[in-house]
Amino acid sequence: MAVQQDAQVSGFDRWFSLTARGSTYGREIRGGFVTFFTMAYIVVLNPLIIGTAKDVNGMFIGENSDPVVAIAMVAAATALVAGLLTILMGAIGRFPIAVAAGLGLNGFVAFTLAPQMTWADAMGLVVIEGIIILLLVLTGFRSAVFTAVPEQLKYAIGVGIGLFIAIIGLVDAGVVRPGVPLISFGLFGSLRGWPMFIFVFGLLLTIILLVRKVRGAILIGILVTAVVAIIVEAVANVGPRTGPDGSEANPVGWSLNVPKIPDQVIGVPDLSLLGQFNLLGSWQAIGVIATILAIFSLMLSDFFDTMGTAFGLATEADLLDDKGQIPHFQSILVVDSVSAIAGGAASTSTNTSYIESAAGIGEGARTGIASLVTGALFLIAMFFSPLVTIIPHEAATPALVVVGFLMMTQIRHINFLDYQIGIPAFLTIILMPFTYSITVGIGAGFVSWVIIKIFTGRIRDVNWLMWVVSIAFAIYFLVDPIQTVLGVGG
Repeated sequence: MAVQQDAQVSGFDRWFSLTARGSTYGREIRGGFVTFFTMAYIVVLNPLIIGTAKDVNGMFIGENSDPVVAIAMVAAATALVAGLLTILMGAIGRFPIAVAAGLGLNGFVAFTLAPQMTWADAMGLVVIEGIIILLLVLTGFRSAVFTAVPEQLKYAIGVGIGLFIAIIGLVDAGVVRPGVPLISFGLFGSLRGWPMFIFVFGLLLTIILLVRKVRGAILIGILVTAVVAIIVEAVANVGPRTGPDGSEANPVGWSLNVPKIPDQVIGVPDLSLLGQFNLLGSWQAIGVIATILAIFSLMLSDFFDTMGTAFGLATEADLLDDKGQIPHFQSILVVDSVSAIAGGAASTSTNTSYIESAAGIGEGARTGIASLVTGALFLIAMFFSPLVTIIPHEAATPALVVVGFLMMTQIRHINFLDYQIGIPAFLTIILMPFTYSITVGIGAGFVSWVIIKIFTGRIRDVNWLMWVVSIAFAIYFLVDPIQTVLGVGG
């Protein structure tokens, strides 16, 4: 009987392990849609970062003097690269991870690198960084490093990512905002305005659907909340939170996308940014040492972000094998490295795996088929970019908060009574959301773990790879004083 069932499984099913992972085409499609909806904002947000910064010559990306043109070019390239690389991740990595321009790193490229060189030079650095990462993957070094990480510290990475996802959702929705002394609850200590009502409505709806085990709970929550948001905007005319000059002109407005039917649905993408990079220009612009430090900063962040993300998602999806390893991990890392190269070559900044993919996993996605769906939607968005702006953050981010809770449950695997692992795990968990960086959280956990081992006389417990990585992180954390001492950077 088992042989007969195996014969009935298609080659497509076997390649993606659809049946083996207990999933269905319906779950994968729903998961792909949910992941797209929770990260489609990147098509809007990345252009506002990359497309509005000037290079050393005072030009916007693509050698434009008009930021409107630059923004449109970056939007098209962002959707194209995200679509193609997410499809590649699904087909080769066979894992439900979506790929797009990395937030944080795009800001580093736009506001730190570009002012010191041309845009083509800055994107050339991204390409170089991606090539180095790819070589480290092909030699097996990247996989070996993550294998050397203590198991409980890996779980801490997953928990930290869960909190990171949750705070991203809360910040994007406006529930958590910059304040005094650090952050504040809503606006002046309360949830004001229709967008906040939409977020709370969406969060409660999603929680109720999830608790009642309704199929498609997260996707239903996003879509229903988006419809309600469109109705509210049509009646109340709330408008955006940010004014044309970038200031918060309307504190009770929508955080990014205003939920209304656009006047124009179809747009022809401008893909002229593809191939506008220069591999050698940065070396002349800022010098060899500064260039090496810039590549190192990009590389270390890229190196660990995807490893942490992949482990957290695999744990949440219950996809780790008997040895605690991620299926097709090497293929996932290869595609991620190629994504960094492609992001630089297309002038969208480095592309990386997105933790928002956890929303799709929460909807039931377990295979790369979900990524095929997400990637296809990004390619469609390239032509129908006005439609992407229909769903506001306030409708999509409740999914991130709920998924943050689901990933938080991994904390049960960590023994906090053992301070030698509990303290590094704690630092890993809290620093990811508080610094808005997966890399910083991982680095703090690694370095503190090694230091504790040294001063408790258990130095033999430290794998040589952990030594290498911890020293690299120490340099990463001290890169600014190192630049000051060496007299480089700026």
